Amino acid sequence: MEYGVYVLWFGAAALAVWAVVIYNNLVKYKVRGENGFAQIDVQLKRRYDLIPNLVETAKGYLKHERETLEAVVSARNEAAALLGKFAGNLADADAARSLAGAETALGGALGKLQIAVEAYPDLKASANMAQLSEELTSTENKVAFSRQGYNDAVAAYNEYRQSFPPVLLAGIFGHGKDMALLEFADREKLQEAPSVKF
Repeated sequence: MEYGVYVLWFGAAALAVWAVVIYNNLVKYKVRGENGFAQIDVQLKRRYDLIPNLVETAKGYLKHERETLEAVVSARNEAAALLGKFAGNLADADAARSLAGAETALGGALGKLQIAVEAYPDLKASANMAQLSEELTSTENKVAFSRQGYNDAVAAYNEYRQSFPPVLLAGIFGHGKDMALLEFADREKLQEAPSVKF
């Protein structure tokens, strides 16, 4: 009889350890995903802070490009607002798509601004404009690397959460939803060179 009790206690202890390991792994992968998003958040906020300085620098030279400047500011504001919405719930796939769409629109507006800057040699030669453009380019690269790191961490979390046996306990432990990947809606469009018409 005592042997059966020991087996029962051992089985219960093994199940408890198994559940703790699954819980700890779910938390680990979720925290990695959240940290990955925090890196994107830092870079996007830096980008959003650079844009008003870029627009202010260009404003004096681009008096005839008011629409372009307003489009950049508007796209920046929309993207910043959607970043906050997505940061509040990384499992919200709709918020991820909205943010990706806003970032695509912002990239397009910045591309139009860059084309406008090319038409003004004095502005292009401005040291301040050159420095801001360089910082923006550097930040764009950091955003891309951060987004890749985030998506890798989210994929690992989602894969672990959906695998067996963690899928049995994920919902119970508060990990019932996948985290959303952050992908641009029109990846093909982003890879195309912008057309320049005069």
